[in-house]
Amino acid sequence: MLKMTLNELFRDIPCKVYGDGETEIKDLKYDSRKVRKGDLFFCISGFAEDGHKYAPDAAKKGAAAIVVTEYQEKLDIPQVVVKNDRETMALAACRFFDFPARRMKMIGVTGTNGKTTTTYMIKAIAEQAGLKAGLIGTIRNIIGDKVIHTERTTPESIDLQRLLKEMADEGCEVLAMEVSSHSLVLKRVYGIDFDIGIFTNLTQDHLDFHETWDNYIQAKSMLFEQSEISVINIDDDSAANMMGAAKREVVKYSVLQPIQYAAKDLELTHEKTKFSVEIDGRDLHIEVPIPGYFTVYNAMAAVVTANAAGIDSYCIEQGLKNMKPVAGRFEPLDTHGHDFSIILDYAHTPDSLKNALDTAKSFAPARVVTIFGCGGNRDSSKRAIMGKIAGERSDFTIITSDNPRFEEPAAIMAQIEEGMRQTDGKYICIENRKEAIEHAVRNAKKDDVILLAGKGHEDYQEIKGVKHDFDEKVIVEEIMNRLGPAKK
Repeated sequence: MLKMTLNELFRDIPCKVYGDGETEIKDLKYDSRKVRKGDLFFCISGFAEDGHKYAPDAAKKGAAAIVVTEYQEKLDIPQVVVKNDRETMALAACRFFDFPARRMKMIGVTGTNGKTTTTYMIKAIAEQAGLKAGLIGTIRNIIGDKVIHTERTTPESIDLQRLLKEMADEGCEVLAMEVSSHSLVLKRVYGIDFDIGIFTNLTQDHLDFHETWDNYIQAKSMLFEQSEISVINIDDDSAANMMGAAKREVVKYSVLQPIQYAAKDLELTHEKTKFSVEIDGRDLHIEVPIPGYFTVYNAMAAVVTANAAGIDSYCIEQGLKNMKPVAGRFEPLDTHGHDFSIILDYAHTPDSLKNALDTAKSFAPARVVTIFGCGGNRDSSKRAIMGKIAGERSDFTIITSDNPRFEEPAAIMAQIEEGMRQTDGKYICIENRKEAIEHAVRNAKKDDVILLAGKGHEDYQEIKGVKHDFDEKVIVEEIMNRLGPAKK
């Protein structure tokens, strides 16, 4: 069991300790409901609530001390007064868990799209090279073959450091992790020195949180301030911002420009993606069992990163060739022998929806039928944009609900319709997402491709603060069973 005194924990961290600095700390907590005797409670000032109001409750539960930005006069308990609560919590967590990131090669991936797939590619390459790899991200956290449930893309700093320690203790040598813009702004990864930071791309998303495009760019660029090597997609318009933030070495990759690390001889099919890239004077022949032009970019990021990490070319080629599909990332579903296809994809931003539709159109023998919605209580400005994209690129669209949260689904769908009506695209609105999927399946024509966009790996539908079971793989399977076997 980890133990540390207040003085040890906050050594070299800007703060002032009031009370007994030799007080022993058994664990770190930021949620007062989880505080136990001997814990240190961080009073974090959030967007909705101020953690200081939970300090008395934490003290009653036996907290050994609290961390505050304002001294709490009414509490007779050791207090650590700090200026930046989130930075302090991150630094304290690094020390309490004995800097686990230093025991692994840390690879962070940021960008709007492609983070998940890129981390899985890096993990596959590392394991091909005989290295034990960990993964932290949107779908799940993984230690070797062990899967750990995840609540958010990048965990809160205490949870993250606890997880990193578990990974390091279990022998992980390489860690590929998604680094969200939220986590950078909220200092969840503060104090971590990344061996390699990767920038995939930047398109509209999360403006409900960041408010402006410039803020979003600034948030993403923060990763490269703490990366030893910055691997940058220079085809993206925001590449210059990322390179400008980089403190050390920059390695650039491209699909469009004749630079050192450039993809060439692209070959895209409905089953796989192939291309070549020259590494150290030798052409690597890359083959990935994931279709789509966007796959070239994700694979290029993984290839250049693996090379920078010292992994040999053979392992890079074989690791990507043999990798398994990533859940909910342009994933084909079983249609029980029927003469149409169903693709499950997490596309929930304008750019990712465009990419998914362009890929589907590139191999669809007949119609592309798109089912999608937009999340509630999130960036509403992208709804009409996505409606226009669907209208321009789909042969038929079913506008439906997708995690409406505390908004009315019909209101969200109406905003999507505004963009759809700017096109000649045919569409209908079916609010119940399960009914929307069944309608598409039962009305599918020969060689149609049905794209289920937006939820991907998610297995819930969030309505009025409640997460209801909603796994589209399961739902499609149930519909196909009701539909019965294909006619021969």
